[in-house]
Amino acid sequence: MTETTSFKYPKIAGEVTPEMLEMPAEELQTVSRYPLTITEDCDALYQWIAEFMFNELVENNNQGKPTRWIIPLGPKGQFPLFARMCNEQRVSMKNVFCFHMDEWLDWQGYPVSIDSPFSLRGYADRHFYDLLDPELHPPEEQIIYPDVFDIEDYSRKILEAGGVDTTFAGFGYRGHLAFQETPNTRWQRISADEFAAGKTRIVKILEDSIIAHSQRGSGGYTQCIPQMAITAGMADMLSADKILLLTDGGTWKQWMLRVFLLTTERDSDYAITLCHGHPNVIVAVDKNSAEPISGRFGRHPQGGS
Repeated sequence: MTETTSFKYPKIAGEVTPEMLEMPAEELQTVSRYPLTITEDCDALYQWIAEFMFNELVENNNQGKPTRWIIPLGPKGQFPLFARMCNEQRVSMKNVFCFHMDEWLDWQGYPVSIDSPFSLRGYADRHFYDLLDPELHPPEEQIIYPDVFDIEDYSRKILEAGGVDTTFAGFGYRGHLAFQETPNTRWQRISADEFAAGKTRIVKILEDSIIAHSQRGSGGYTQCIPQMAITAGMADMLSADKILLLTDGGTWKQWMLRVFLLTTERDSDYAITLCHGHPNVIVAVDKNSAEPISGRFGRHPQGGS
């Protein structure tokens, strides 16, 4: 594992140059505008995230404080590890509020069945909550998902819990957090400030994201990919005391990682850049995700997928 590094970050703005894209991972760490941990592989990344969660939970429990997390299901390999840590060391989650980021919806905007292979709630139950010993399990009312039938409930419950300690956010190849893909279209452009202030919303999945999901999960068969989702708003994610930006995406995320780490501009085309200006951002990725993009398609202008 390459340890987290923290440096004086250069003020790079505008175009991402070929030199930035071809920069070795070790050099990327030295110029990154945020502390950057690079793990040897995905398993090491999951272990790193699980240990981060566990240590924060133990510290809060020892201080008699609640733990309030916004959590993703991508990456997701950390959850069985974290559950095992809690069970083995008898650390309770009774005072934890788990705000899940998102859920897939069908073409009419209704949540997919919990039995669906796409159900994020179903996955979390099977690979996280069901693994916890019952006496350590968080109360059901403290496990919160965005609700299509009460779309303001998510933000309201965050306020009732007293805010968010940490947002754990996997980022997509287009820089989206949760399902916060760009709201921009050929007909309308939303400013970065408007996007950053956005609340829970229902989104239509962009065509290239459907293709990406199908390539990674269904052999290119797009018909089975849900067409809509409900997502936590950027305002809630950005309200956390700290934000951990994570990816185990490998070659899918190399370009976006460098765009985020090396530029300073907030851009409503890329939700991840709305984290610029937050006082406590940490980035952790697997080694493959940090590898340089070196001449595979010639010299790279800014832009891409």
